Amino acid sequence: WGCIWDSFALGDEAGDAYLTDPAVLETITAEIIHSPPAPTPPPVAPPTPYPTTSAAPSIRFTSVPSTSPTQSFGDDSRTESNPAGSNGDPHFRTWKGEHFEFHGQCDVVMAKVKNFANQIGIDLDIHLRTKMVRFWSYIEAVAIRIGNDILEVKGSAAAQEDGDEKLHYWSNYEHRGDLTDLAGFPVTISPRRNKYTIDLESAYPGQKIEISTFKEFVSVKVVGATEDSFGKSVGMTGDFDTGKTLARDGVTELNCFNELGQEWQVLPSDGKLFHKMSRPQFPEHCFLPEDPRGERARRLAESNITEEAAEAACAQLKDELDRKDCVYDILATQDMDMVGAY
Repeated sequence: WGCIWDSFALGDEAGDAYLTDPAVLETITAEIIHSPPAPTPPPVAPPTPYPTTSAAPSIRFTSVPSTSPTQSFGDDSRTESNPAGSNGDPHFRTWKGEHFEFHGQCDVVMAKVKNFANQIGIDLDIHLRTKMVRFWSYIEAVAIRIGNDILEVKGSAAAQEDGDEKLHYWSNYEHRGDLTDLAGFPVTISPRRNKYTIDLESAYPGQKIEISTFKEFVSVKVVGATEDSFGKSVGMTGDFDTGKTLARDGVTELNCFNELGQEWQVLPSDGKLFHKMSRPQFPEHCFLPEDPRGERARRLAESNITEEAAEAACAQLKDELDRKDCVYDILATQDMDMVGAY
């Protein structure tokens, strides 16, 4: 991961240092020996709802073994410490625990489940609104609908807010409206006013959806998901069983994540969940950074915060990929407090 990150941020030469490390060479050799044969290319799929636009390639971060035995790659369990979701600027985690980034600006479908909790006609939808800043973007707001009930949560950069002033949510389009449940699933707000929990216990024991805010950043996590609850989910978090990031046709695998974001941009058929419209809206496509790689490399090279300082700030995080994402967020935003988003 470090080799990929350094090459991506500082240039191809930065990755050469890893090729002199005996431990790295041993790992590479082992992976070459044990790697399975390349999969058969997928069949040509029927057209998606609109043409996929050409976009600059985005980097894919694959999951690595965690220190916890319940989080090993390929493990079917979705634990509380390894939930699917999105956070930061924004880092997506698929149902299989694989990380990737999408730095465009638009409303996207994170996940959709039809007939949720085995209730005919009661769907669950999770939409994210991303906002672009220079060469990166972040999740500005999250909207979740279960049946006819909608909860929207937004972050805030205001530093002096206290108590209920920190609550930036809309319940069925009403600002700070009555919020006790979402289609019968209880909703609670933490004492610090920075976390909203939708308790799915009545239908799926031990499962919940968490929305957290940190400054203007918003994150959403599905904790404890199972085949029974989210097995038929579609969206940016990918296929539940395989972890593949699929297009809307359910067949085409998209490994360029700018294309994936464009593919899962909210369409009129997905419904209007946010209380206020924001550009771009389909048929206008997601905004993308003009030169994400070059701009990132320049910005990170000019960083006033060293990578070592960022690593020290993020060292308390248990999940290895969260630590890596945390380091990147600190370097991208030049804000050591970004560790609080995790």
